[in-house]
Amino acid sequence: MTETLQLTVQHPRPGLAIATVLGDVDTRTADTLRREASEIIQPGCPHLVLDLSRVRCCDSAGLSALIGLWHAARAAGGALRLADVPDRLMRMLVLTGVDAVLPVHATAAEAVTTMTAGLFTSAGEYGSITRASADGGTDEPTGVQRAACDSAHSLSAKLS
Repeated sequence: MTETLQLTVQHPRPGLAIATVLGDVDTRTADTLRREASEIIQPGCPHLVLDLSRVRCCDSAGLSALIGLWHAARAAGGALRLADVPDRLMRMLVLTGVDAVLPVHATAAEAVTTMTAGLFTSAGEYGSITRASADGGTDEPTGVQRAACDSAHSLSAKLS
């Protein structure tokens, strides 16, 4: 188990964010994931894709956080999709039946395509990309316009 959890957030379309999760989603980090991803989900950005390709471990607390985020997205009028789910986590989703509620896609791009079908009519460039680091700092590229659903919040936490 790691003591850090990092999210890298992209806003490919207004109202939609992709958050790549790095680290273990377990008892020590599940609340951080729930809190930080919930801050992304808001009335102006209710649709979230969680790219889980860089998650090594997810326990029951992590599963609970994913279900909580699904509820938060629905309450905001949006949806939550999971992408690139590791085999161990996929087995947990299937065994618990959560895969019937949370759509799972092979890639984040596939999740975005499926999610945006019928939701958005124009393509548009990527909004902002914020990279969070273990020390809580962010590194934003210059010259990139911020999307309407960007919010100011820290995207990582180092737990003691």
